[in-house]
Amino acid sequence: MFASIKRLAAQRQVSGILLLFILIAVVFPLTMDIFRLNLVGKYLTYAFVAVGLVLCWGYSGILSLGQGIFFGLGGYCMAMFLKLEASTPAATKIQTTPGIPDFMDWNQLTQLPAFWQPFHSFSFTLLAIVVVPLIFSYLLGIAMFKRRVGGVYFAIITQAISAIMTILIIGQQGYTGGINGITDLRTLLGWDIRTDYAKYVLYYINAGCLLAVVLMAYFILKSKLGRLLVAIRDKEDRVRFSGYDVANIKTMIFCVSAIFSSIGGALFTLQVGFMSPGFIGTVASIEMVIFCAVGGRLSILGAIYGTLLVNSAKSQISESFPEVWPFAMGALFILVVLGFPKGLAGIYSDILLPRAKQLLFPRRVENLPPVITSLATDAVDDKVSPR
Repeated sequence: MFASIKRLAAQRQVSGILLLFILIAVVFPLTMDIFRLNLVGKYLTYAFVAVGLVLCWGYSGILSLGQGIFFGLGGYCMAMFLKLEASTPAATKIQTTPGIPDFMDWNQLTQLPAFWQPFHSFSFTLLAIVVVPLIFSYLLGIAMFKRRVGGVYFAIITQAISAIMTILIIGQQGYTGGINGITDLRTLLGWDIRTDYAKYVLYYINAGCLLAVVLMAYFILKSKLGRLLVAIRDKEDRVRFSGYDVANIKTMIFCVSAIFSSIGGALFTLQVGFMSPGFIGTVASIEMVIFCAVGGRLSILGAIYGTLLVNSAKSQISESFPEVWPFAMGALFILVVLGFPKGLAGIYSDILLPRAKQLLFPRRVENLPPVITSLATDAVDDKVSPR
C-alpha cells in the first residue's frame, strides 16, 4: 500500500491536486464573503458524489441514476443526530410531548421511534453514515450484478428506487419530517453551527474530507482494482473468462461510490443545516450525473471542477431567471454529450494543452532538454495506466 502511495506521489496528478486545493483552501476563502463561501462549501459536498461517479460510471461503466439515495442516507443520518440534540426536554417544553422532534409532536407521536434512539450517539451516527449506505448498496449490487443486470437497465432501476425512496420518506411524515425534511438544526455536540466562524470551520472540514476522498479514489485507480475496472468496462466477458468474479468487483466499486456520496450528504447537512427528500429524488440524482459529465467522467479533478462550474452557473442564472435554468441544464448536458464527451478535462487535454505546448515549445519535443520535455508532455490525465 505504501509503495502504491509513493508511486502516486510521483505522478503528474499531484500538481493538479495541489492546484485545486490551493484554489479551494486559499483563493476562495480570501476572495469570497461568508455567504458565497458557504455556497461553495455546499457545492463541494456534491463533488463527493461526482468523484464516486467517476469510479462507478467513468471507469467501471456502471451508470447509476440513484446516487441521490446514498447522498440522502448520509444526510438524514447526520440530520437525525442534530435534530435529537436540538430536541431536549428543555428546548421542546412547549410541545405536547417534550423531548421529541417537533414534527413528531405535530403528527401526534408520543414517544421517539426505536430506530431514532441510537442516533443520540455521535459515534453511532458517524458509523451509520458509512454502514447504512454500504449495506444498501451491497444488497442492491449483489441483486443486480449477480444477475448480470447492467447498462440502461441498471440506470432505470436505480432511478426507480430513488423515486420510491422519496415517496416513502414523504409518506412517513411523522418519522422523517415529510416533504419539509428535517430542519432547524442548530448545534453539533453543543457547538453552534450557524455562526460565521462555524461555517468557516465546516468549510475547511469539508475540503479536508474531499481531499481524502480524492486521494483514495486515485489510490483505487492506480491499484490492480483500477485496471480491472477499466477491463470490465471495455471487455467484461474477457475478464469473466479470465477467472475474476465480475459481479463482486462491480459491487465493491458501487459500494465505494455509495460511501463517498453518503459522506457528502452528511457534510451537506452540516453545511446548510437541513436535509429534505428533494436531494434523494430522480431530479437531484440526474443533476449529480450532469456534474460528473460536464467535468469529465474519466477525470476525478475534472468532476470536481464540473460540479463547481455547474452549481455556480445554477446559482447565477436561477437568481435572475429561475424559469430558464432547467432548460439551460438540459442544453448544457446535450452540448457536453454531443460536442465534448470528455467534458472539461477533455477540452483541457485535447485542445488547450496541445495548443499551449505549441506556443511554449515550438520545436520538436524530443529535441528539448529532458527537464523541459517532461514539463511539455506532462498533461494532467486521469486515465489508468495500460500496464
